[in-house]
Amino acid sequence: MSRVSDIGPESLPDDLRTLYRRYATDYGRFGNQVAILAHVRPALRHLTAMLMELRGDGTVSRRHIELAVVAVSKLNACDYCVAHHAPALVVEGLSPAAVEHVLDYRDHPDLDAIDRLVVEYAIAVTESPRRISDRLFERLRRHFDEAQIVELTLRIALCGFFNRFNDAMQIEQEQDLHTGA
Repeated sequence: MSRVSDIGPESLPDDLRTLYRRYATDYGRFGNQVAILAHVRPALRHLTAMLMELRGDGTVSRRHIELAVVAVSKLNACDYCVAHHAPALVVEGLSPAAVEHVLDYRDHPDLDAIDRLVVEYAIAVTESPRRISDRLFERLRRHFDEAQIVELTLRIALCGFFNRFNDAMQIEQEQDLHTGA
């Protein structure tokens, strides 16, 4: 049980009710998280809308975003986020065993060179953002344009925020997350 009460969509104005329901279902079954975010309407309005818009209009591949998110979530030991995002990596072609060992990226047989770079960058942004080498950044520039680098960095940093938010609020995994219901 979360540390604060859930806010249901019925208590929200129409525009937020629609956004709440879309995020809770279409974005990836984040019902428990959105029920807590709903306490702060600007967070509900802007964070969820931004994530859904990035998913639809972002320029970084879904595979690379999910690799970064799972890597950050594993580093931060956020079970909620790993449980929600690891299945997306399976959809993107990684085996469950490969996802489990994504932080062992250097010799990971299921990751190509760009995948490894994304995981390396996610780790660097999470653990030591002030010490990211120019060399690592130049390697990113070979595969991603500036807008993509900004988007990837944004998603990595947002993931760290959500890891901390979910853990501090003790948001539990949704009951039906792995049942397909």
